[in-house]
Amino acid sequence: MDSVNQLGRFLRARRAAVSPREAGLPDDDAPRRTPGLKQEEVARLAGLSEGYYARLEQAREKYPSEQVLQALARALRLNPDAARYLRGLVRDQDRPAPPDAEVSPHVLRLIEAWDATPALVLGSCLDVLAGNALGRALYALVLPYGNLVRFTFLDRSARTFYRDWRVIAEAGVAWLRATAGAAAEHPRLAELVAELSGDAEFHRLWSRFDVRDKANDTKRLHHPLVGDLTLNYQVFDVDGAPGQHLFTYQAEPGSPSERALARLRELTAAA
Repeated sequence: MDSVNQLGRFLRARRAAVSPREAGLPDDDAPRRTPGLKQEEVARLAGLSEGYYARLEQAREKYPSEQVLQALARALRLNPDAARYLRGLVRDQDRPAPPDAEVSPHVLRLIEAWDATPALVLGSCLDVLAGNALGRALYALVLPYGNLVRFTFLDRSARTFYRDWRVIAEAGVAWLRATAGAAAEHPRLAELVAELSGDAEFHRLWSRFDVRDKANDTKRLHHPLVGDLTLNYQVFDVDGAPGQHLFTYQAEPGSPSERALARLRELTAAA
């Protein structure tokens, strides 16, 4: 992973993503050599000297105060997840990330009892650590890759499986940043990013430093056995296992997706 000067890389990427108009600055519509805001504009918006801000981007100043971080979050129009990530870049820059723990037997027994509800347990880098029978059947195409992001970018069938592939790809990379955190050393994340950086679309999205956490949303899938599904999912943190997330999926009652999920359950039971 690009662990050197993560703070500077983040600031430059987010500065490039904000237009003068979005920042409330006069926009003369003249073309700029680089997109987004200039260093001096960010410094002015955050109430900092241009020299101090330049030192932040150059990693010559590594420990800005909480007040400075709040000012930068406002100037760069960061969402709450990205602002939390920014703080982590300062707080966690010298601390390695904890390894993913094994899924506890209690959690495994819990999700296996949900025979009508697909469930997966994911690690901090979106590795699939466990799943119940229906969850494994729902994500049967993904399991050989062992990781949601690897499947999204390395398997062409992902563009059919995810009916909104581009939305899923962008959200997945942004969530990977959020859930893996900002620790300086994260061997699993470094391995994953190195493997996927050869894909131009992944590299483009990773370089943007978008950060968005997930709690609940809707996914539109096309399953090879039962066809189209529209499922609502909910994400829960697993207490006592930092970085682990429990995903549960449900279809709207009485919907075609509920009937398709019931067919998948029957096929799973028969198998």
